[in-house]
Amino acid sequence: MALPSLEATQEKNADIFALRVLPEVLTHNIGRNDDKPALTQWFSAEKQWKTLTYKDLHEYVCRWQRAFMKMDLERGSRVAMLLPNCIDAVAFDLAALSCALVPVPLHAIDTPGSSAFILNDSEARVLVTAKSLKWKGIREADNLPHLKTVIITDDELPEGEVSQNAGITVTKLNDWLADAEGFEYTPAELNDEDLAALVYTSGTTGRPKGVMLTHKNIMSNMKGILSNIQPTRDERWFSFLPLSHTFERTTTMYLSLAMSNRVYFNRNILQIVEDLKIAKPTVMMSVPRIYERIYARIQETLAKKPAVARYIFDWAVESGWRQFCKANKLPVEHTWREFLDPLMAGFFDKKVRSVIRDIFGGAKPHAYISGGAALNQTVARFFIGLGLPLYQGYGMTETSPVMTVNSEFGENNPATVGTKLPNVELRLGENDELQAKGPTIMKGYWKREADTADMFTADGWLKTGDQAEQLPSGHFKITGRIKEIIVTSTGEKIPPADLEMAIEVDPLFSQTMAIGEDLPYISALLVLEEKEWKKVAEELKLDPTDPASLKTKAATTYVLRKVKKLTRGFPQYGVPRAVALTLEPWTIENGMLTPTLKLKRRVIRARYQDDINALYDDQRA
Repeated sequence: MALPSLEATQEKNADIFALRVLPEVLTHNIGRNDDKPALTQWFSAEKQWKTLTYKDLHEYVCRWQRAFMKMDLERGSRVAMLLPNCIDAVAFDLAALSCALVPVPLHAIDTPGSSAFILNDSEARVLVTAKSLKWKGIREADNLPHLKTVIITDDELPEGEVSQNAGITVTKLNDWLADAEGFEYTPAELNDEDLAALVYTSGTTGRPKGVMLTHKNIMSNMKGILSNIQPTRDERWFSFLPLSHTFERTTTMYLSLAMSNRVYFNRNILQIVEDLKIAKPTVMMSVPRIYERIYARIQETLAKKPAVARYIFDWAVESGWRQFCKANKLPVEHTWREFLDPLMAGFFDKKVRSVIRDIFGGAKPHAYISGGAALNQTVARFFIGLGLPLYQGYGMTETSPVMTVNSEFGENNPATVGTKLPNVELRLGENDELQAKGPTIMKGYWKREADTADMFTADGWLKTGDQAEQLPSGHFKITGRIKEIIVTSTGEKIPPADLEMAIEVDPLFSQTMAIGEDLPYISALLVLEEKEWKKVAEELKLDPTDPASLKTKAATTYVLRKVKKLTRGFPQYGVPRAVALTLEPWTIENGMLTPTLKLKRRVIRARYQDDINALYDDQRA
């Protein structure tokens, strides 16, 4: 089945393509979809799920709009949000945009110091956050001369709190909204070139930069996505990626509302499996790590099953993958069992694939999208073979964010990040760098003209910093991050992400970072899963609670043997020859991950420099 043209997509979704600015993703539903459910959220104080219809949501957004208007902020003023995914986060965003204000989404799990930096850099006038304790941490992290008002959504204000804020007004959300009831205002006139967000990048190599995205940028991206992935008007979305991330904002917030769909908000990441069963989502945006963790747990369970159960499970994956490849014009894996595929299809669906559907809520899914990092091919084959409609895509904040995504129209190649959106231009530049042009490209970096200029070629193409190749089919493969590609002292080049993904398929390995820049060979820093390490230590007759056990020859030899097996498909020069082990997880809190869970490689390398040196001592002697 060929990809639909942009014109065909536009004709099918004429009401969506008629939208010009972001608040219209909600308002175009009013009078047509008033009683359709829009947002569903768990309210812990009342211990129940609550749903707002499109009419309810519009009325609630109008209350926020009146409150913003009463503040009499200048057009284009920045207003910041530090909230979990919730109804208030959506209301804040749409109301601020309706008032010609610029939302600045902060990462809910970021450090107080980083949040304070963004507030100051953006010169935000308002901060909306859930907890007064969160505000206290930010207030103590730095002076905030531009901030005038803080609104607390979920907490009572501690006694004396207002007097401790150096002239900044702190108020509860209900009081702020109630104070504006009956306030009359004239709605702001919006232009599609107005700023619609100031989204700060993760900052793997220094301070984050504010990406300026316009209404036109985001609306164009939303419309472009519809040519590759087309939700119906009755989908259920599941939202757990932070709404501070442009991927989640463009898709799960704006596109779902534009399509008159329903969104369920995950309570927290620890309850994701339980919430999936309640939401029964048909569409979900995710990152590879979620699929990898579910895959590892299933493999752990399978390992305890009888051999015949494992055989049937593997056969079901093989059979499903074969049917998928035939449907998507990919090389087909032929085995002697192939002629039995039609006979076994019903049995596999009932006894095996239903297990996967149950994990994701039991509904028949429409599209599960994986983005943010490369998807491990073993994991992709597993889930797709078991009937999950999994599509890998690629993008970056600076492109609003999606540039490519595999299509649901018979052209899904999970070894790639898909084909380009029809309203995006892509080319390969110097060093095979992927470069982009089109209406989704950012306006620039906030107050950083030099950084903005550095992001573009002389002829106006955005430089992604990623190496890529384009297949004859039009699909793109990302081969590595130019700045992250490891070049050993012998001149070999190794993209670390693929290597790290291959290792992390095993449940023993929680996190991995490849090492080898300007060194004679590749090695790896490995964070072990504590429960799995305990089993290994007992097998090796080591004390799992003694840090010294991680440095023993028995432990490193055992792990290295496993790592070499996992990476046997890589060139010999790309297979780790030494490992350093730790049980200390790399987290946002300890500064080793960005808020979007990317490795801060420079920070990790500095933290473990002594261990790295020890891996190469023999070579330095």
